[in-house]
Amino acid sequence: MTTSAELEIPAVRVSPGGEATTSLTVRNGGDIVEAYSLEVVGDCAAWTTVEPARVSLYPGTSETVTVRLAPPRSPEVRAGQMPLGIRVLPAEHPEAVSVPETTVHVEAFHELRAELEPHRRRGWLGARYRTAVRNLGNTSVDVALGGRQDGEELRFGFAPDRPALEPGESVEVGLRVRVHRLTWFGPPVTWPFELDVTEAGTKAGTEAGTEVPGGPVSPVSPVSPVGPVGPVGPVGPVPAERREALRGEFVQLSVLPKWLLAVLAALLALLLAWFTLVRPAVRSAAEEAADKAVRNSPATGGEGKQGGGSGTASGGKDKPGSPATGGTDTGAGTGTGAGPGAGSGGGGGGADTVPGSGRQSSATIDVQTDGGAEKVGTYRVPAGKVLGITDVVVANFQGDEGVLTITFGDRKITTIALETFRNQDYHWVTPLGVPENATVTAAVTCAKPGTPATGQQASGCHEVLNVSGVMSDLKP
Repeated sequence: MTTSAELEIPAVRVSPGGEATTSLTVRNGGDIVEAYSLEVVGDCAAWTTVEPARVSLYPGTSETVTVRLAPPRSPEVRAGQMPLGIRVLPAEHPEAVSVPETTVHVEAFHELRAELEPHRRRGWLGARYRTAVRNLGNTSVDVALGGRQDGEELRFGFAPDRPALEPGESVEVGLRVRVHRLTWFGPPVTWPFELDVTEAGTKAGTEAGTEVPGGPVSPVSPVSPVGPVGPVGPVGPVPAERREALRGEFVQLSVLPKWLLAVLAALLALLLAWFTLVRPAVRSAAEEAADKAVRNSPATGGEGKQGGGSGTASGGKDKPGSPATGGTDTGAGTGTGAGPGAGSGGGGGGADTVPGSGRQSSATIDVQTDGGAEKVGTYRVPAGKVLGITDVVVANFQGDEGVLTITFGDRKITTIALETFRNQDYHWVTPLGVPENATVTAAVTCAKPGTPATGQQASGCHEVLNVSGVMSDLKP
């Protein structure tokens, strides 16, 4: 039993997406009727068929079948040579199997797919884009990208500069677009540009990986027609009128927006209005108010004799609870006025005082109290005088604890805790009048003496009260 099978041609050439055929002759050299199964083996089996796939032959006869090759246009079908085998298997005598072989030459095809994202970007000086390139051909390629623009305002840079792609492989190329100079004012400027994609050995607008001014590009080798999204198509000499490109836009924004100019103009107008209108009016009104205040205010006097009075004696100690009398006051008794020169003016005397008799006057009440005791310091307004008090200053320089009560005549002014202050002052726009022979009283209840600057706790509380105002003469 013998079986022979041979292919018509030793080699077959086929283009992906196309079709090629060859023939196979099968001969039955046996003495019985035999059925043969025909099966394609090898790398071409996925896209190769035998028609018919089964034949029956009488002894000594032969039959020719068609072998059809139809490789798809896909990167999975690599360009080059690959073996093709047809296994001829007899049904009655499978041990007599035969596998004739030949070589299939798969031709190369080139196809690139490119996409620019995003299509439009904004910026002051430049922007970044992404260019996705995929090799849909069946051979390895080196891809070069270039940019072009009608003018020389834009510069293009790509990274990576020259990617190499295997069949079916894709890569994302970074694109940086820059302008030569900033735009400070004005509306946005739109710069359209185009990108060309070529294989290795071709140039389209720029050398890969460098930045040069954009400009018209002349193709020097086969260029891949590309579009915003879609297949680039087969590589080959493409007429210039059929060239397509990835189109993009860069919108250059001005550094200073339009509304900022309006704000600056408004601020300038406000400044001009201030210096030319408002400021002179304010200054004039202030000067008039100052002049009026000077005309209406009493003249400050120089040395003015203060009325007699008694404060807390600085020497010796008084019994707890008794008012401080006798001795020499610190600042009490006869003192000096607060202002230079002599003058007359109003004061806290009211209608019962002699006009122009007011003089600045002040007195100090010094109160020293044992711990747990209470002591009162007083200042008495001289006969024939009226004191209009405008300022009171209280000093608790030791940080004593206790209670201080201030009284003007029969009027209690305030009661404060000593531990809440070290220095406290009170001021009145309208003087508080204290009539003749009335007293200004500072009553101190010492709960706990404080610690002065020496660092040793004091044996008693020590407070100082300074009273200032205008001393006027009563009408006779």
